Amino acid sequence: MTAWDYIVWALTCVFGGIFPARTALYFLAPAKGRVRWIVPYLVIGAALSMPTWAGDGNPLYYFPFLIAAFLIGYGGRPAARLVVGTIFFEWIIAWSMIVDTRAVLPGSAGYWGAMAWKLAMWAAVWLLMRRVFRDGKQVVLSGRLWALLGLLALSPLLSELAFSMWDIRAYTIDGTDAQIDAAFYTLLPFVFVSAIALLFAVVLLSRHQALEQEHQLADMRELYYQGIRREQEQVRRLRHDMRNHLTALSGLLEQGEDGRAAEYVRRLQAASGPSGAGRFAENDTVNIVLSAKARDMAQAGLIADISVSLPENLPIADPDLCALFGNAVDNAIEAAKDAADKRITIRARADKGLLMLRVTNAYAGRREEKADGLFATTKADRRAHGFGLRGMREIAARNGGTLETTAKDGVFELVACLPLTK
Repeated sequence: MTAWDYIVWALTCVFGGIFPARTALYFLAPAKGRVRWIVPYLVIGAALSMPTWAGDGNPLYYFPFLIAAFLIGYGGRPAARLVVGTIFFEWIIAWSMIVDTRAVLPGSAGYWGAMAWKLAMWAAVWLLMRRVFRDGKQVVLSGRLWALLGLLALSPLLSELAFSMWDIRAYTIDGTDAQIDAAFYTLLPFVFVSAIALLFAVVLLSRHQALEQEHQLADMRELYYQGIRREQEQVRRLRHDMRNHLTALSGLLEQGEDGRAAEYVRRLQAASGPSGAGRFAENDTVNIVLSAKARDMAQAGLIADISVSLPENLPIADPDLCALFGNAVDNAIEAAKDAADKRITIRARADKGLLMLRVTNAYAGRREEKADGLFATTKADRRAHGFGLRGMREIAARNGGTLETTAKDGVFELVACLPLTK
């Protein structure tokens, strides 16, 4: 190889890894470190120039380096990085073995042609995944689904590495290379197609899981909202009948029936839903939610510090308001029960075209932050819980707003900001 060949080779290796490395970002979160993202680019780029013949040991030695690059250079669940790294190894090396087995020594026309074929396929897979992820949705799967995908990825992985592990060429006699190549070129395309199919399986499983969670969130919001609606209707009936109640009370007092009048008032209080908790906001939905939650906080021995300034009408759907305020306070109550500081602070106001909600509470123990920036539920059955924060973020995003959470020094804070103009 000439000096020019070495320059072209180095540039191709460095920039060739961009396509698979960026393709992996559709499936994994970027690494948090400033330099760690370079690792997968360089390690994957090395596969472009690495000769990978049938029976060659290079794939066997390359596998741990690629897996380490995915564990170091990307974020998210370790299981996700391990599985995605394995799948990428399968399709990258399978294609390399297909084109390299018939290529000749480095520096020759066949060698450069093999590199060109690899680079073309890498670009094609990147374009394909770019089209699949044009909606911008991220891959989010449970640990069990990643484990299932890992088991499915074992079969093509072992089939691919079998040629390297057994050094199959060393045990052949003259005249058998043709039969080995026939088996080789029959097996490797299936490994390549299986790896690409596994990438599509990751996408489909992720979207199916997201759809199921959306349905669960919608059902939860509907049930929550229906409960609040019943309280609203109860309050409205009470207001509608208030004139008759006042007339009856006035008659009892005029007749000197103080005892019966007091009993009448007690019955009204028992039937008035959120009465006695005060009025927290002009908006009926928010007021009823906060009134109900104020009672829950009192029953749990918590101190409610509520200051809300919201108008009667808001350009946000009542189910969204109900779920946003209700879930925020529910999470605070759940966390503050076990904390030393029993105070829950709720602030909300409509100002300068924005609805601002801030809920602050103490918590005990640690809070586990997930890859999506939210915090995992502390309840034992994680499959049945943990949708509150995700649902609130969805509500904020659907209304053009944001929702941020922080947990530091034993204090959890939720801040939601929603525009009040469409």
